[in-house]
Amino acid sequence: ANMSKNVDQLPEGGWGIKLMSQLSDHLSYTSTHDHRNCLLIVKNYEQKGLNQSQYLQKASILERGIEYFNPMNGLKYQGQQQMLCDTPLEKIYLQVSTDLKELDQVLQWFNQLSHLPISQTIFIQCQLILAEGFTNAVRHAHKGLSWATPIELEIAVFNERIEMKIWDYGQAFNLEAKLSEFKKLEQKSLN
Repeated sequence: ANMSKNVDQLPEGGWGIKLMSQLSDHLSYTSTHDHRNCLLIVKNYEQKGLNQSQYLQKASILERGIEYFNPMNGLKYQGQQQMLCDTPLEKIYLQVSTDLKELDQVLQWFNQLSHLPISQTIFIQCQLILAEGFTNAVRHAHKGLSWATPIELEIAVFNERIEMKIWDYGQAFNLEAKLSEFKKLEQKSLN
């Protein structure tokens, strides 16, 4: 009973946001120029096995090739080197309607990344974050909007980090303020 009382104290949509902030390494919510909001979640991970050195080998071969073609152009070379390190290993995109029934499709879509060298723990945490982010968009961001309003999702997997983006068309809200509200609530319940 105590647990549900605490959940009730959280502002609407708060439980999911709190969970997402605890599981992720970076969480932000910003309005974009095209009247959408983008929830960005970043999760860091260490790759399973020795794949890291294989990726680095590939990158260094490419970099040596670039160096060979650009011996005079130090700055440009640095820029391209940066780009190489930041090219996603995989990037996937999905658009669904504002309907909780779409959650199955969202999770199946995410499962296509299960072949990547990400530990089971991180994979499950990302699944949970994604489910929370999606259901929050349906229940809260799109509350009162037509079910046909699209929710867009994109996941990019880089060496050592996963970036998940969820776009909605709802009213923007201040995520930082909400997160600091939770901290205050927690401190109150501790004292």
